[in-house]
Amino acid sequence: MINVFQPTLGEQELAAVTDVFASGWLGRGARTTAFVQEFADHLGVAAEHLVPVNSCTEALFTTIELLGIGASDEVVMPSISFVGAANAVAAAGARPVFCDVDPHTLNLTVDHLAAKINSRTSAVMLLHYGGYPGQLAEIAALCDERGIPLIEDAACAVASRADGRACGTVGAFGAWSFDAMKILVMGDGGMLYCREPNQARRAAQLTYLGLGKTSGISQAVTSTQRWWEIDIECFGRRSSINDIDAAIGSVQLRRLPQFVARRREIVERYETGLAGLEGLRQPPALPAGHTSSYYFYWVGLTGGIRDEVARHLYERGIYTTFRYHPLHLVAAYGSDARLPGAERAAEETLCLPLHQGMDDAMVEKVIDETRAAVLACREAGRLSAQEV
Repeated sequence: MINVFQPTLGEQELAAVTDVFASGWLGRGARTTAFVQEFADHLGVAAEHLVPVNSCTEALFTTIELLGIGASDEVVMPSISFVGAANAVAAAGARPVFCDVDPHTLNLTVDHLAAKINSRTSAVMLLHYGGYPGQLAEIAALCDERGIPLIEDAACAVASRADGRACGTVGAFGAWSFDAMKILVMGDGGMLYCREPNQARRAAQLTYLGLGKTSGISQAVTSTQRWWEIDIECFGRRSSINDIDAAIGSVQLRRLPQFVARRREIVERYETGLAGLEGLRQPPALPAGHTSSYYFYWVGLTGGIRDEVARHLYERGIYTTFRYHPLHLVAAYGSDARLPGAERAAEETLCLPLHQGMDDAMVEKVIDETRAAVLACREAGRLSAQEV
């Protein structure tokens, strides 16, 4: 089966983990500190703005807590988004307000956002769909104008930039994912960015038991007097990464440029191989000044053929999916919104395999089988005369 997502791990990562084992310290320590600095360098920010956490979802939960969001508050977000983002809002007793998206880019637009902001809006949370930055500058400007914090869910955008700035560092807060399905993987892991360093310091306490000083790490002892005593400054969780995670992450970060370069090559081959196919709409071109991580390659399949194309591909050893199911249609959130762009996207969009482990033969198989599936639907008369 050709997978949609697949990590690239090997001897370098194994060697880094072996070094951690040999050190005798597997918990949060020097390698975690080193990874945070390396990721800060990658982003172009100071390490004091970053907090390592065990998932992007935890970063978003922590952000909602930092902002003091609760009952009577609203957070506007795109309906095409990961369930963890909406859970972070709903778990705090606040209301996630779902925005429509452009059915082509699957990102929210500044117009969609402006229509949903009101006096109860306490934050805006956007997703960079598939690693494409979207209307980031325009949305950030609107949030600044209204005095509303912008939270960037950059889980898909580990190497994406807009006008020279790393996605995730434009808003007041940003969050990245390093889980097993991402480009840079640790198995589980994430990072939180806070524009204000004091917010990052508080986030570090919230995600490590509320401790006012590090406890239990012999290398961190700075006094010979009762170093085991602790100071609790807030009631926090334990949701950091450890040195095993960080060691893998450091290797993956060094390899990230080659990962993204290969993904770009695959996207370019898809762009050529699937061009001009009636019934299939390709992803939008990147605007000038934007770079993508190429996390998803999504196509729009018009005329009601999406599910049949997915079935055809699966039967021929090609796994596809749709990310993400519209959250306004999830009963638990109690939304009665009608969002035609998101609903259209949910009926037409298919994410094709895209990962740096794909060789040229795999890429050509995906192209050939996708073309064959769409053409078969056309010949069978199942492709309606909708505009592509």
